[in-house]
Amino acid sequence: MDEQADWSSLQLFLVLAEAGSLGRAVHQLGQSQPTLSRQLALLEERLGQVLFERHARGLRLTAAGEHLLPAARRMREAAREFAMSLAAREQTLAGTVRLTASEIFCAHFLLPALRALRERHPEIQVELVASNEIENLQERSADIALRMVRPEQPTLVARRLTDFPLGLYAHRDYLAQAGLPTLATMASHQWLGFDRSDQMLRGFAQAGFKVGREYFGLRCDNQLVVWEAVRAGLGIGVGPEALAARDPALVRVLPEIAIPPLPLWLTAHRELRDTPRLRLVFDHLAGAFAAPTMPR
Repeated sequence: MDEQADWSSLQLFLVLAEAGSLGRAVHQLGQSQPTLSRQLALLEERLGQVLFERHARGLRLTAAGEHLLPAARRMREAAREFAMSLAAREQTLAGTVRLTASEIFCAHFLLPALRALRERHPEIQVELVASNEIENLQERSADIALRMVRPEQPTLVARRLTDFPLGLYAHRDYLAQAGLPTLATMASHQWLGFDRSDQMLRGFAQAGFKVGREYFGLRCDNQLVVWEAVRAGLGIGVGPEALAARDPALVRVLPEIAIPPLPLWLTAHRELRDTPRLRLVFDHLAGAFAAPTMPR
């Protein structure tokens, strides 16, 4: 078995060990479950040992698998350090930058900034990860991130660019039918929120309103879908003031409910900040979203 195959097999082993099931590993590796099953069977055959026990809820490491796990993790860490060291030495602007931000930020705020960047530097390719998941910059899931939370890792550099004021909004057609909400009547209105995420529940609690998941009659974890539901007149939802200002059919409601603004943080790995291509993209985004120049 050649070294490349060894490392590829160990990557499969690590993902399966940490995911705990073939089904969850499918989403991380982008391969079908039958393909992963065959690869696992081949790995176990080559090693001459059974690495996982199958049970009703997924996979459990055998004693042989537990013995292999620490060494596999050390190999992964060494590979990450090697890749980081190479990336930090790249001096050319030509190449790819992997950038991540939330779905709604990507769709409504980031694209104009990327257009200007691509016009000035077509040699820089952008891989855009529109996701609300926190991509791990240390593991190179992304090179640069725009997030609404400050990163805690000491190996990351972070710059706070601006704050996004938030408000409660509804379509004028919804208000014509349901009436303008007040603090006394808000419980009788249709509310739009997230499904698995507890962000809205925590926000309401901070504002002094303890509500449950069932308070939101339409729930979806995709921020774009929830915002489009507000624009479609399905009920009341939370959104950035800068975004609501673009749609004259939206009306600000319940302004007496104080909603803390969302801070926008620009982050990158400390080593990669010194790579010319990444430094250029980092500085471009910092300038595009600095408080005085933030696009509306």
